[in-house]
Amino acid sequence: MLFKSWNYPFNRLKLSGNMVTFVLSTLIFIGLLILLPADVSWSAKATISIMVYGILLWAFESLPLGMTSVYMIVLLLFLHAVSIDVVLSGFGSPAVFLIVAGMMIAKGVNETPLMNRITYTLLAKWGSTAKGIFIGLFLLMQIQAFFIPATAVRSSLMVPVVLSVLKSAGARKGSNFSKLMLVGTAYAGNISGTAVLTAAIGNILTIEILQLYVGRSLSYLDWFLYAFPIWVLLIVVIPYIVWKCFPPENFPFHLLHKQMEKKKESMGALSKSELKCILILSLTVFLWITQSIHGYHPTVPALMAVVLMAMPRIGFVTWTKLVNVNFDLVLLVGATLSLGFALIESGAIDLLEVLVTSENILNIFANPWFAILIVILLSQIYHLGVTNVSTAVVTLLPVLISLSLQAELDPVVISFTSAITILFGYVLVVETMPMVVVHGTGMINQRDFYLPGLLATTASTIITLIVAFTWWRWLGFWP
Repeated sequence: MLFKSWNYPFNRLKLSGNMVTFVLSTLIFIGLLILLPADVSWSAKATISIMVYGILLWAFESLPLGMTSVYMIVLLLFLHAVSIDVVLSGFGSPAVFLIVAGMMIAKGVNETPLMNRITYTLLAKWGSTAKGIFIGLFLLMQIQAFFIPATAVRSSLMVPVVLSVLKSAGARKGSNFSKLMLVGTAYAGNISGTAVLTAAIGNILTIEILQLYVGRSLSYLDWFLYAFPIWVLLIVVIPYIVWKCFPPENFPFHLLHKQMEKKKESMGALSKSELKCILILSLTVFLWITQSIHGYHPTVPALMAVVLMAMPRIGFVTWTKLVNVNFDLVLLVGATLSLGFALIESGAIDLLEVLVTSENILNIFANPWFAILIVILLSQIYHLGVTNVSTAVVTLLPVLISLSLQAELDPVVISFTSAITILFGYVLVVETMPMVVVHGTGMINQRDFYLPGLLATTASTIITLIVAFTWWRWLGFWP
């Protein structure tokens, strides 16, 4: 009862803040509809106004993400910005079905003791020290990236494990070990999507946008090849930064270590469901890696995995359990893609091209190496304002593609650089889903992310530049 009485004014304050941001965003939306030049067509004017409105609502989270997504679709239809076919076209994208399949795969994996087994094995091996626990769980999230699409899903699976570790160690809120583990989990989730195409919604949207605007794309293997050095260096550098920011106290980790060893031993040999899960996941990853040979979009192996998981005799989970997924993500991806299609159909994208093709901007962008740095910095700054990764990717990449084409630069490289940079939201809680999930535990505050976030942002920028100047050039990806 006491908890509820304390929580009540906080909820009222949050509700009041949401109402203020909703009203302000609505006024800006109406203002754009009225004040945009008269020579701009109604279709372009309405689409631009709705896009800005959506960005503000997604950024401030005035409404639930899924609700904002549906709201944008309703506005596009209600204001006759574009036809209903265009408005709903985003939901026919392979990206939407890949996200759905990814969440269903995660549900299937979670129905087996496989992830618990991997967790217990890592902690039984390295769980006798704070450093071992921290590194073990950090690496576990990287392993999950190959099998479980979407950072939000992986973070949701990992946070209960981390909280269990903190409870077993007796670490309270505010302790350095709690901050180390929770900030580390958020950052591990952020970088886990770097090299694996299917591991982050932003990656998938980037591929769809490139195909839509320039008719070119990157395969699963291409993405992995170009991003792999960045991923490896981040796996080394980011944990080091977090460790230095939050050197942990001495807790009785030997008790946790013994507990993990007992749990590992009690699990016995691999169960039939685990073996089936491993085989299906291995087949799926193999098909993703060999995409350039067979030509199937990554969505095809993902959907196949879902069917196999629930297939009688072959699978190991019932269909009713697989379909219990979070449709907010589905609505978010579909709506943001529909906005992208609407920008093209309404002619709004042509107006954006005019804004970014001034001589001064093109001169700045003329040097390919300087262009990479500008794209990284611009993506970081933009992502601080447009905090939702999907929204940032869908609204920024078309502008960068237009700019790169005008400057005669490769739009694939520019888009790829921006997309992986947008994944690295380290400073604000609302920048990425892993940060939101971790902050939702109530064990960590926004201020705990400032110092490690600034250091991690700087490190990520330097690492991306080094890889671009060396690895990409050696592979012929960038001149």
